Amino acid sequence: MRFVFTKFFYLLIAASLIVLSLSWGRPWLRWVTLVYDLALLTLAFIDARRSQLPAGVHITREFGGRFAVGAETEVRINVQNAEAHAVALILKDEFPPQMKLSDLRTAHFRVPAQTSAALVYGLTPPRRGRFDFGQIVVRFLSRFNLVWCETRVGQPSTVKVYPNLRRAREAELKALGARSLVSSHRKASWRGEGREFESLRDYVRGDELRHISWSATARRGKLTTRQYQIERDQTILIAIDGGRLMTARIEHETKLDSAVHAALALMSAAARAGDNAGLLVFGRKIKSYLPPGRGHEHMDAALEALYSVEPEMIEPSYSRAFEFIAAHSKRRSLVILLTDLVDEEGSKELLTALGLLRPRHLPLVVTIADRDLKAVVSNAPADGRELFTQSVAEEIMYLREAALRLVEARGGLALDVTAAALAPALLEKYLQVKERGLL
Repeated sequence: MRFVFTKFFYLLIAASLIVLSLSWGRPWLRWVTLVYDLALLTLAFIDARRSQLPAGVHITREFGGRFAVGAETEVRINVQNAEAHAVALILKDEFPPQMKLSDLRTAHFRVPAQTSAALVYGLTPPRRGRFDFGQIVVRFLSRFNLVWCETRVGQPSTVKVYPNLRRAREAELKALGARSLVSSHRKASWRGEGREFESLRDYVRGDELRHISWSATARRGKLTTRQYQIERDQTILIAIDGGRLMTARIEHETKLDSAVHAALALMSAAARAGDNAGLLVFGRKIKSYLPPGRGHEHMDAALEALYSVEPEMIEPSYSRAFEFIAAHSKRRSLVILLTDLVDEEGSKELLTALGLLRPRHLPLVVTIADRDLKAVVSNAPADGRELFTQSVAEEIMYLREAALRLVEARGGLALDVTAAALAPALLEKYLQVKERGLL
């Protein structure tokens, strides 16, 4: 057993120095001091070997909630003393070193008999995935108070760090504003160009002729317009590219991380609008799939499906992903692909694979840019380096725009945004699709 000497032990050692200082002319006092020190050391070793953590002391670790990226979570080390006497302890928790620590993970306690105490500190995880906690290191006083004996209690544990659902919902509220609040009321209806009949009203100049109800006009003797409401219970399927280009880092996260949080924001908005949303993460193969649904349990399932996915340095297989969607989604759906395109070869594969979705499904291809390329080329270059940068940016813009125009030409929808604007732009596009009744 590991141990360290206490202040009391060093005080006893210091007492022997007093005797040693009196040994001038008395050699026998030196031998007394030596025997005393050796006896004290031997007693300390025996004390450490025979001392054990009292059986009535129970130490456990618990967490204040689910870990999420960028959110501080409370970690609590509980100490319960069921002994008939007080216990002095020093606790130190072994937390994942990748997480950011707030407060102190070490505490010195004197826990009275039949009472409890706790060490509380906060941890902030930097990314999604699994993180390992070690055991709890405990130091307790030996029987004769000569040493602090060290032991470890509990078992190592692994925690899951999920995407930040609060961040996703904040993005939803920020993007949709009042419309998101209205949609949260189940009895409210959004009016648009949907296909579900809602009511009749008098004709107003500017109404489309195709919306005029001629039978109602004949009965009422005046022009009457059919009013529609946005359909509910539609199906949204979000396909997230986990390939090479999604490994690019923007500030402190990858493009895949931005896509994950945008997908969660869209799923939350879809659930409030009464729609079912599903998830698909793919690379060369299908990594994760969550069938469309809604509700709290479905959002929990989405977090489980997304917490461990990481991008890989391989090219994604759009055809394999779209074949999977075509086989597992028989109902007409809005299929949203969150990806990135740079080279012509990747664009060709995507355009070829889109034929697997049309005409049954409506594809929306969303490309995630590293930064606003238009801002890069907006000013005249000051030197050769800026000229080279602008020429590369212009080429990338040309390839992306050409690919997205071809997507639209084949009956799909396209959106090119930066990672920072991804969630708001995606939610706006989703609402436009619903309001225009494109599904």
